[in-house]
Amino acid sequence: MQNDPELNGKYLGTITADFAVVSETLKEASYQIRKREFSDFPVFPISKTDIPIGQLLIGRTELSTMWNYYASYLDEFVQRKLIDPEKEEDFKNTYKDPDEFCCLFVVDENFTNFLYIPYPED
Repeated sequence: MQNDPELNGKYLGTITADFAVVSETLKEASYQIRKREFSDFPVFPISKTDIPIGQLLIGRTELSTMWNYYASYLDEFVQRKLIDPEKEEDFKNTYKDPDEFCCLFVVDENFTNFLYIPYPED
């Protein structure tokens, strides 16, 4: 799963601007998901509209962001058939270090894709 150039050009500016505001919250949520052994593979779906994936973590109006941020993990994506069970190992093999990268699942009108974005250095 590579970062799609279309995603980078069309969305990366707004995602990067938001990420500066939400990154600490997402990093802590990722840590808690792993620490509480829900999953070793946290995923944060983001969308400008309400979506039924994960639990709402940060709404657009809470911190004046352009995106809503949800907390989820790999198992939910497999259960919802967003990731084919036969591709689960591929996902795990390409998943980046969750202490260094945030796995976002970008959901927009005609586009969905995974994006790994590095957390800011402390």
